Amino acid sequence: MSPEDLPARKTRGASHIPPAWVETTAVYFITINCKPRGKNHLTAGDIPIGLFDSITFLQDRRSWFPELVLLMPDHLHALISFSWEKNQGMNLVIENWKRFTATKLGISWQRDYFDHRIRSEQDHQTTWFYIRENPVRAALVKTYDQWPHVWLPTGIGWPEGRDRS
Repeated sequence: MSPEDLPARKTRGASHIPPAWVETTAVYFITINCKPRGKNHLTAGDIPIGLFDSITFLQDRRSWFPELVLLMPDHLHALISFSWEKNQGMNLVIENWKRFTATKLGISWQRDYFDHRIRSEQDHQTTWFYIRENPVRAALVKTYDQWPHVWLPTGIGWPEGRDRS
């Protein structure tokens, strides 16, 4: 068997390009991990505000449209849709954002990220609850609204009375 007969390996990031039939307004559940895991990379000192400022900057530039970003000590979860204009898209925007935050904030990110396209309102709500309750499951707080490291389009932190149930 010659090398030409072997299946071609996908290039890094190729799996993050949605097929043409996926709506450009699709929302994605994104998880980005730090390395090494188990260390507080994202919620110490001024790191959260630096991350939140960079998230807002890219939203203002219309590169992405986050509806929820929650920082955990060694990873983050987000619900985001992306601009698919030229020189945009999920892979390029996240890659550039990770590079910027690694340089400016000293964050050590793992090489790739996880994405899942939200396919229904039930999937959307289940994922929202999963993200919201992550600090509770990790025993960092007793209730989700005690966790301060959350970005929403309306601001940082959980607004009083905000409940997506």
